[in-house]
Amino acid sequence: MNAAANSLPDRNDARIRLAQSADVDALSALINIAFRVELPFIEGNRINPDGVRAYMKKGKFLLAEDSSGLAGCVYVEVRGDRGYLGLLGVEPQSQGTGLGRKLMDAAEEFFRTANCAAIDLRIVSARAPLPAFYRHLGYVETGTAPLPPDARVKVPCHFILMSKMLG
Repeated sequence: MNAAANSLPDRNDARIRLAQSADVDALSALINIAFRVELPFIEGNRINPDGVRAYMKKGKFLLAEDSSGLAGCVYVEVRGDRGYLGLLGVEPQSQGTGLGRKLMDAAEEFFRTANCAAIDLRIVSARAPLPAFYRHLGYVETGTAPLPPDARVKVPCHFILMSKMLG
C-alpha cells in the first residue's frame, strides 16, 4: 500500500451546511463518537436523538460533510447580542486535519451575520488540551461554573467558561 492510501482525507473540501431534522440520528452518533475522549471522566453517551432535537429547538447545528459523509458539527445559538457555541465535534479519523478550525470559522461567521458582539462557550475542565485550542483562536477564560447536578462524572470537574469578542 502506498503512502497516499494511508494519508488522511483532505477535510478542506468539506462543505458546511445547517442540520435538518433528517440529520438527528447521524448527528447524535457523530457527537457520541467524537466525545468518546470524555469516557475516562464522564460516564455514558454525551447525547441521544431527543437531546439533539431539544438543541435544535433553541439553536442550530452546522455540519461539515465531505465525500465520506458527515465529518463534524458545531452547535450555535444566538442569545441576544451574544452567541453560544458548543458540541464542537469531529469524527476521530478526521481529527487533526483542520476540520475543527473550519467549523469554528463557520460558527464565528454565523454569529457575525446574526450581529452578535461576542461568542461564549464552556468546556469540561478535565479536557486539558481544550483551553489552549480555544485560546489559540482568540478566546479568553472568563470564569468557571459547576456541571449540572445530574452529570455522571467519574472525577471531580467543572466547566471552564470562555468568550471571544467579534470584530
